[in-house]
Amino acid sequence: MTLSEGSLGRTWHRWSGNNLILTTTFLLSLLALVHAQYFVVNQPGASSFWATDSPYPVTWTKGLLDGIDTFDVELMRLYEDGLYLVAKDVPSTSKTLNVLLQDVPAGDDYFLLCLNSTHGVTYSISSRFSVTNSSSGHSNPSPDTSAPTVTVSGAPDPLKQFAATLGPSNGASGSILGGASLFGAGTWGSVVVVCATLFGGALTLW
Repeated sequence: MTLSEGSLGRTWHRWSGNNLILTTTFLLSLLALVHAQYFVVNQPGASSFWATDSPYPVTWTKGLLDGIDTFDVELMRLYEDGLYLVAKDVPSTSKTLNVLLQDVPAGDDYFLLCLNSTHGVTYSISSRFSVTNSSSGHSNPSPDTSAPTVTVSGAPDPLKQFAATLGPSNGASGSILGGASLFGAGTWGSVVVVCATLFGGALTLW
């Protein structure tokens, strides 16, 4: 028995459509784990260029009475393998954290994640920004001299410890998953960016 080109076309269309729906549903279910409250990373912004060997401010705005007293910060890339564990237990009331990058590869696909790495709860993701080898020709906000500065250096490694711990460890802070640990610190950051990338690709195909 042979199938006409029209039959093959309809069969392929149904198969690809069903798989796209299943893929989209799966990605949406993962992205739904991002904690839904008001938490915005103001800096770095979409036009930010961070030069190595210079400190830059990370700033955020969040809602009150949301139970998030501290959070963790991770630096990651979208198109290249790379995850840096920047700071753990950052007090949410501080509003600013300075980050200084040393020997970090240049690229235009960097993001900052604010999250609870113990429980796999992502609070906010910054706009995509660039890391360069020179600050020439770029204007960025000056670091906050009253805020702590964390230095991140070397090759990315999600198995390393956080570059700095700023407050007492409180794994339950802001958790919506009770006491269970869903992913390791570095693993959860990778999951979020991979899901975002795949979901964007699914929408493009759609």
